[in-house]
Amino acid sequence: MSNLSDLMGESMKKIREMVDVNTIVGNPIEVPDGTTLIPVSKVTFGFASGGTDSNAPNASPVRFGAGSGAGVSIMPVAFIVIANGNVRMIYVDPPANSTVDKLIDMVPVVADKIKQARKEKNNP
Repeated sequence: MSNLSDLMGESMKKIREMVDVNTIVGNPIEVPDGTTLIPVSKVTFGFASGGTDSNAPNASPVRFGAGSGAGVSIMPVAFIVIANGNVRMIYVDPPANSTVDKLIDMVPVVADKIKQARKEKNNP
């Protein structure tokens, strides 16, 4: 394995240690009233590396140069709130107004309405 491969491999290993699924969907937080909050974050990262090994005939035996860099951004975007048997999403900033986002937001509301309709049907 070349020195450049070692450098790249070690950099990627460190990034994997920093960013895992628990960074995106955080650990649940229990509050005294029984509500559970689950933080949801947006994680963005970039990575670059480069280097050279010289095989020139007149080069000294050790002629290696390399560099690498990485950046990570973690931005909280929402909380999943579980309270009194209901689940909803509270955004830190308003979500994009796409149709998919609106449908995802409506899932807990629709589930609550179906549950209420069934309850009313069984208890006239």
